[in-house]
Amino acid sequence: MLKNLVALFAALFFLVLPACAEDNSALYQLSTIQALLAGHYDGLASVGGLKKYGDIGLGTFDRLDGEMVVLDGQVYQVLADGTVRVAPDGSTTPFATVAFARPTIVREIGAFATLAELERVLDALLPSANLFYAVRVQGRFDALKTRSVPPQRKPYPKLSEVVKTQAVFDFRDLAGTLVGFRSPEFAKGMTVPGYHLHFIDDARARGGHLLDCAASGAKVEITVLPRWLVDLPEQDGAAALPKTDDEELRKVEK
Repeated sequence: MLKNLVALFAALFFLVLPACAEDNSALYQLSTIQALLAGHYDGLASVGGLKKYGDIGLGTFDRLDGEMVVLDGQVYQVLADGTVRVAPDGSTTPFATVAFARPTIVREIGAFATLAELERVLDALLPSANLFYAVRVQGRFDALKTRSVPPQRKPYPKLSEVVKTQAVFDFRDLAGTLVGFRSPEFAKGMTVPGYHLHFIDDARARGGHLLDCAASGAKVEITVLPRWLVDLPEQDGAAALPKTDDEELRKVEK
């Protein structure tokens, strides 16, 4: 009898375990920003596989082929020619960050003239500087500056060299959504500290990595993420990654 009860308990445990193991409060990250800075652009995981870890996020694609925007569970690819397409599940990514949007901070905010001003407004809403946050900012933007980059060929150049050939897009009076994350300062080297945001318009026709923005107002939704799950890159023979160069990262992101 006892043996049967133990067997039953074990069976129930493993049936319940997958549900318990699913974590909707974690920021999931594939690879590290330092690996991307160093030129590791080969796809490591499928775009379809990202969806089990989140429905909002950002990243890039195999060979650094454009900017990734994940919104409402759909993955979009903003190409260097400015066009946007739905990324096939079978396409791959060398770096991506996603989470499930479960906002507990929702606010209507006033005007901001720059990205730096928007970041200060967002910071004032956060309960702690030591957690991760998924951020969604929706509205009609007076001005936006975004970028995308073309696919690279081996031997891959460092990211700081790639962005010298980036395509920059200037938009005016455009409705859309900023999506991305705020990471604490101690995460530097593994991910982008502070804010990392991408944009896509309501028509899903324009977007990219956000460089600057302005708006007369917007709706903000913030999800608190107290857990951080990272899949480290497993490239055979890869040399040890150097320490993050703060100035190099600033040039790449801004």
